[in-house]
Amino acid sequence: MSDEALLDIVDSFQHARVLVFGDVMLDRFIYGSIERMSPEAPVPVMTIERMADMPGGAANVARNVAALGAHAVLLGVVGGDEAAVKLREQLAETPSIGVRLIEDGSRPTTLKTRHMVDRQQMLRTDVESRVPISGETVVAALAQFRAALATTDIVILSDYGKGALSDAVTAEAIGAARQAGKHVLVDPKSRSFLKYAGATVLTPNRQELQSASGRECCSDEQVVAASSEILGQGICSTIVVTRGKDGMTFVSADGSVGHIRTIASEVFEVTGAGDTAVAAMAVGLAGGAEMSTVVRLANMAAGIVVGKQGTATVTAGEIISRLAGEEYHPPATRFSLDSVRRLAGHWRALGLRIAFTNGCFDLLHPGHISLLNQAKQTADRLIVGLNSDASVRRLKGAGRPVQTSAARATVLTSLRAVDAVVIFEEDTPLALIDALEPDVLVKGADYTVESVVGADRVLRRGGKVVLAELVPAQSTTSTINRIAVAGKA
Repeated sequence: MSDEALLDIVDSFQHARVLVFGDVMLDRFIYGSIERMSPEAPVPVMTIERMADMPGGAANVARNVAALGAHAVLLGVVGGDEAAVKLREQLAETPSIGVRLIEDGSRPTTLKTRHMVDRQQMLRTDVESRVPISGETVVAALAQFRAALATTDIVILSDYGKGALSDAVTAEAIGAARQAGKHVLVDPKSRSFLKYAGATVLTPNRQELQSASGRECCSDEQVVAASSEILGQGICSTIVVTRGKDGMTFVSADGSVGHIRTIASEVFEVTGAGDTAVAAMAVGLAGGAEMSTVVRLANMAAGIVVGKQGTATVTAGEIISRLAGEEYHPPATRFSLDSVRRLAGHWRALGLRIAFTNGCFDLLHPGHISLLNQAKQTADRLIVGLNSDASVRRLKGAGRPVQTSAARATVLTSLRAVDAVVIFEEDTPLALIDALEPDVLVKGADYTVESVVGADRVLRRGGKVVLAELVPAQSTTSTINRIAVAGKA
């Protein structure tokens, strides 16, 4: 799938409505330091410095759906306790989550408390009940579930084994969703996947698949074999296995298989990475994307979130930025003006500054490299406007360009300084500058600020114009002339 099509899918996230049903919980992080051992026992003494609460479990899945720009309806069960109050407060901060929490005073709200020292988790304590919900709580939960189906596009069942998704409730929920024509994604924790019969997609991790299948799940071949065994039981249509440093593998009943390697640059905290992945898959499928595409996007999202602290989320803008970075080095990526305008908008949403330069870049030489590197140093992202073949011929003559626009873009996008390339047909990039509104406009020092096309527009918006230092005796024309002389010799 092309990069422009992927951008369109990410843009479609804002229209998705996802019903998340499962085990909600509060994730509490206690941060501190250890400088001495206790005189009472051979244990370290932790000095508490701060505490942070975040929605966890199914609540974190809903939070990730909302962070991606979609709307979530969250259904779960809580107790009548302080943790439930804190969880509701946290969820109220995200208006795009419709909260439908059912209170059951006979059970506690699941509370996971992690003690963190120097970025390391030293201890986790849990308050929970694993007893399945029953009686009036089941009736209320299923009634809320059926009501929410009418206003949502897709369902996520987030099973953490804390009782909300008993065998009976899970079967009823899947049946109701299928009857309503809605796909069901399940993040499973049960040792037997038969509980999830009728689901569309299961998203186990490596250990969960190994436990359910009774097979070793280390290599690609072993994961595919174990997944195929589950699929052979008719439980679901597709299995997507999250494999940590090995990325993700999807196997479908129609024989489709794909291995998507991890793109995490740094693993800081793995808490909630599975929640992020299943949320990204759901919003992608809701937008009509194919499984191979949503797994790729989910892998990007998971790769981003593990580099964050605590139970974190990922935005659509971050996925687009990661998508761009992944694709530029290589294969070559060229965006239409419409797509790169959206890309620039996402970069701005992240607080990034954008530089723009332009040229023919026919035969790339040290002067070009210097210009591009200097341009990138002025901002966080660099967009290059590239003259089309017809535009180059009008500017340089019938013998130019030496390379096609596709070849020139391929070379440009292989450079780390370049974050996006836009091919334009006009003689000047004025229309691009008006559309993209860069913060910095960069040209060579052989220009003056007054003579740079679009300089007045950029300066009027509060931006700046930078004249890059030139590398002496470097030009495409002189290079072509030297080649011609050498050819005659």
